[in-house]
Amino acid sequence: MAIKDKIVLVTGSTDGIGKQTAIDLAEMGAHVIVHGRNENRARDAMQDIIALTGNDNLHFVVADLSSFSQIRKMADAIYRHFDKIDVLINNAGVYKTQRELSEDGYELTFVINHLAHFLLTNLLLDLIKKSDYKRIINVASQAHGSSLEFDNLQGEEYYDGYDAYSRSKLCNIMFTYTLARKLERTGITTNVLHPGVISTKLLHEGFGMEGTSIESGSKTSIYLASSDEVTNVSGKYFVNKRESNSSEISYNTQLQKQLWEASEKMTGLSFKVSR
Repeated sequence: MAIKDKIVLVTGSTDGIGKQTAIDLAEMGAHVIVHGRNENRARDAMQDIIALTGNDNLHFVVADLSSFSQIRKMADAIYRHFDKIDVLINNAGVYKTQRELSEDGYELTFVINHLAHFLLTNLLLDLIKKSDYKRIINVASQAHGSSLEFDNLQGEEYYDGYDAYSRSKLCNIMFTYTLARKLERTGITTNVLHPGVISTKLLHEGFGMEGTSIESGSKTSIYLASSDEVTNVSGKYFVNKRESNSSEISYNTQLQKQLWEASEKMTGLSFKVSR
């Protein structure tokens, strides 16, 4: 199996879809790096996965994704422990009904759902490049937005929980499309997906509804992480393991460029990857 022994980092893997993704990967023989926002949650999740799968080739890392400094420390720790990353799955996400600001002064939904993964991905690019597998997978949602107002990225003008969430998921998709172009000559592929309407804590708290099983929520992430069918596929949006179309605005290259530049400025990061 192609994913066996591959090193895979899954953000937000202490519960929900992320944990199920980590379980599935461990069952397939991958070396899974479990991420949590604190050490106890991350260690407990890792031990649960070992007990469930019998795969003890696991590791855990810690960072509150609302904190740029913690993300940078986590990236440094990954560089110390690993000489490559084969697959990065940016899965973590939140839904905030009230506007809250991070320690860096940015709105939490936008930080955790978009900026955190923008920063982490860029920080880890050189490790991913060292792999011969080289896959980046971003978890978005079919609930992604159909507009992007740059004067309200942080909910500065008005704040609505669903609006903030859908905007962040649109940013996941636009980030993926831009990154795919930037990585064209590196061999690294990057794709984005809708996991389904899944009965997670986020769905219950944010949308007040039930969905399908947690087990079904990991299927497209696992497909993109392990399937030979997508070996050379990059810059695509997937639903139920098939290429699909995201919202019309998500393909707007000028807005993609504007979002990338704004994200660089907010995170204090400039894109750079050696070929």
